[in-house]
Amino acid sequence: MKHTLLFSDVHLKPSGIDRTSDALFLSFLRSIDPREVDRIICLGDLFDFWFEYRHVHFSGYFEVLRRFAELHEQGVELHLCCGNHDLWAGDLLTRLCGLQVHHEPVHMHFGDRRALLLHGDGLNRADRGYRLFKRIASCRLLQRGFRWVHPDIAMGIARFFSKKSRDLLSTAPPAEGPEAEAVRRYACARIASGEETLVICGHAHAPVLETYGSAGFSGCYINTGDWPIHRSYVRYDGSEFTMCTYC
Repeated sequence: MKHTLLFSDVHLKPSGIDRTSDALFLSFLRSIDPREVDRIICLGDLFDFWFEYRHVHFSGYFEVLRRFAELHEQGVELHLCCGNHDLWAGDLLTRLCGLQVHHEPVHMHFGDRRALLLHGDGLNRADRGYRLFKRIASCRLLQRGFRWVHPDIAMGIARFFSKKSRDLLSTAPPAEGPEAEAVRRYACARIASGEETLVICGHAHAPVLETYGSAGFSGCYINTGDWPIHRSYVRYDGSEFTMCTYC
């Protein structure tokens, strides 16, 4: 049986800044053999910023998008569960490279198990500022208006908000931070209620693979971690999930 690979929080950077992490991620994508892998799932924040202009694409992402297109042409199923840095992903990614874009939590099957997949942003109720921002950013009128902003200016705005997001996550080690706790609490609550037996998320920048049991219900919570810090990803081989590190 072919494998599924899952990862999140790659935070691909535009050209002109340090892109060491991006180069390693591209190397990882090029190492994937379609004879062994038939599905790839990104749990959000593939990009540090993404916006779909009608006639302009951010050049710094070209090589990664081309590799995704190659994998798609070779029969690999590609999914993106949007995160807070790729809120505005849409049909262009599907046309360019075959990525199926999910803006809401989605269920997928892993063998005979059904998993709930989502990025995990907005679950920290204490972060009222971001929850308001997400509501505003989801407005289609705002998205249409943003097309009038020059791409260079748009990227400058994106870098500002991206830095704010990183500052929030860097206030503590990722595994101990409020975002990681909020995502884990949400996943465990869904399992404890009996609604889910498998929840897979990103956003926390802290790789986790743990079994949770309470009040007669049990399940598994998986967080794929991130790429810039941990180089972590999860492999499903048809029967088991394994946390992996790309070196």
